Amino acid sequence: IPCAGRGAASSPGQGGLAVAESTSGKLIMFSQEFCPTCVKARKVMTEEGIEFEERLLDDREDWQDEVLLKTKQVTVPVFLHPDGRWEVGFRGERG
Repeated sequence: IPCAGRGAASSPGQGGLAVAESTSGKLIMFSQEFCPTCVKARKVMTEEGIEFEERLLDDREDWQDEVLLKTKQVTVPVFLHPDGRWEVGFRGERG
């Protein structure tokens, strides 16, 4: 899965959002360890006191499959919000 901001393609018409089941009230960030946009998101959210669970996709094909299935996207970071909403990219930075 490519990093957002590095020429990754996004599918038209979805706006990067999809709706899924509830996540038990926790923000989940699917990311890759060395993706610059993921590093920035991790740093900014930590500095702003935003609680989140990070799921590194580097060696987890099952999580990669979940992101692709739910968002039809092959870019990171991807966020699963507590209300079940999926969001691709971080504050406007995405492929």
